[in-house]
Amino acid sequence: MAELVRVAALTGYFPIMRSLGVDPRPLLRATGLSADLLSNPEQMISARSAFCLLERSAEATGCLTLGLRMAEERSIANLGVTSLIIAHQPTLRHVFQALREYRNRINSTLVLQMEQVDDELVLREDFALSTPEPNRQSSDLALGVIARLCASVLGDGWAPLSICFAHAAPPPEEMGIFKRLFRCRPQFDCEFNGLVIRTADLDRPNLRADTDMALHARGLIETVLTSATRTTAQDVEQLILLLLPSGRATIEHCAASMGLTVRTLQRMLDADGTRFIDLLNRARMQLSGQYLANPRTRITDVAEMLGYSSIGAFTRWHVQTFGISPRQWRARHLT
Repeated sequence: MAELVRVAALTGYFPIMRSLGVDPRPLLRATGLSADLLSNPEQMISARSAFCLLERSAEATGCLTLGLRMAEERSIANLGVTSLIIAHQPTLRHVFQALREYRNRINSTLVLQMEQVDDELVLREDFALSTPEPNRQSSDLALGVIARLCASVLGDGWAPLSICFAHAAPPPEEMGIFKRLFRCRPQFDCEFNGLVIRTADLDRPNLRADTDMALHARGLIETVLTSATRTTAQDVEQLILLLLPSGRATIEHCAASMGLTVRTLQRMLDADGTRFIDLLNRARMQLSGQYLANPRTRITDVAEMLGYSSIGAFTRWHVQTFGISPRQWRARHLT
């Protein structure tokens, strides 16, 4: 399955690298990219190459907040041809629905999950990749863009209740950008990457909304981009990521959520050249590395979040998949 992202996802990369005094051209070559390839913001490129570029660039510059610096320069227009639809939705809830609908034209690997807890909403960010990939900079960039998108709908005075990062805090001298970008106290070493907002914010009216403009833009996009429609496999993959923590990531639950029988869903996945078990395994491979990378998350909890009823079953799967146990993986990657 293609793992693609628009070139516009790297908007701001070149000026920031120049400001940090590092020539990006060798880094581009090392990741299979080039300045010419990145000249068209609507060009689709490998998400894995983009992730790798940002991680290597942060390492080369010594700047742990590279992704956030890029996010600080973004506007809704950087979402490209879908920006008119997204900008003119009546509420933030509709904005998130549009983001999911046009995910393939923005970033096919980014998955946003919403979970309501009383009067608060947790907007969690994950990346769906076939194999785990370091993504701190891409994750920070996406969170920054989402926060700016929320502010564009709810007004410049809006701020999330909190912002959560799975990675450790950066040095004190790099903390200023967090305050500028998110306007709230950041939390680090969390169990997930995401925003916590007021549930009521979802249905506050977007004063800039224009229903006619949104409908017109949708018609144009659906005419031009018919080849970019979501596949059944991508819909199932997103459902798996949503259902895994609750232990309900089964083909039966996914089929029911899509209004299909299990047999019909299996046929549709066959047509996409994949199987449910492959999508489930892919999601577990991606999330296991993310969860185990947080030293504050117990391995027992990781097993439960990946849908395993026992740590023994999780350990057997991890050894079969990665060749080492979860404890060995954590010891190797966190030392």
